[in-house]
Amino acid sequence: MAAPSWREPTSTLSLRWGTYRGRYLAGLLLIVGGAVQLQGSNTWTLPLLLIGTTAHIVGWSIMPARGWRRMLVIVPATAQIWLLLTGPGSVWMFVIPYLCWMLVRHRPARSYVTVLLPLANGIVIPQFFMEYSGMPVALVVSLSVFVGAAWLARLIAVSAQPRTTTPSVFSAPVR
Repeated sequence: MAAPSWREPTSTLSLRWGTYRGRYLAGLLLIVGGAVQLQGSNTWTLPLLLIGTTAHIVGWSIMPARGWRRMLVIVPATAQIWLLLTGPGSVWMFVIPYLCWMLVRHRPARSYVTVLLPLANGIVIPQFFMEYSGMPVALVVSLSVFVGAAWLARLIAVSAQPRTTTPSVFSAPVR
C-alpha cells in the first residue's frame, strides 16, 4: 500500500464560498498585482496607490486559510508594501510578508528557518542598488528569493509529515 500523498493544510479547510484553487489563485494574483501596482505609482498617480492597496488587502483576505490568520497579516503586509516605496534599502522588509505568507499557508514551525533567505537578500541587495532607479531589479531579485524560500518551506513542510510504515519485503512473514 502506498503512503498517502501530502496535501496543503489549507486545502483541507471547509470554505464558505469558492473553491480552494480559485481563492488561492485569485488571492495570489491580487496580493502580487496590488503590490506591483502600488510600487509602480508615485505622487502624481495617487489613485493607483489606492487601487494597489485595495487589491493587496483583498488578496490577503480571500486566501484560503483560517480567518484569524488572514486578518492578522493584512496590516503588517500592507504596511511593508508601502514602506518599499522608500527604495532598495528597504527590501529587507520582505521578511514581513514572507512571515505573513508562512502563517497564511499554515507552515510548520521548522519551515520558518527559510526566513533567513529573504533576510539575507535584504542585506545583499542594497549593496548593489542604492538609488530608487534600481528598485525594479531589486524587486525582481527579491521576489525570486521570496518564491524560492516559499518553495523550500513547502518542501520542509512535506518532509515534516509523519511517514506511514509500509510493509516491505523484509517484514513479510517467512514460510
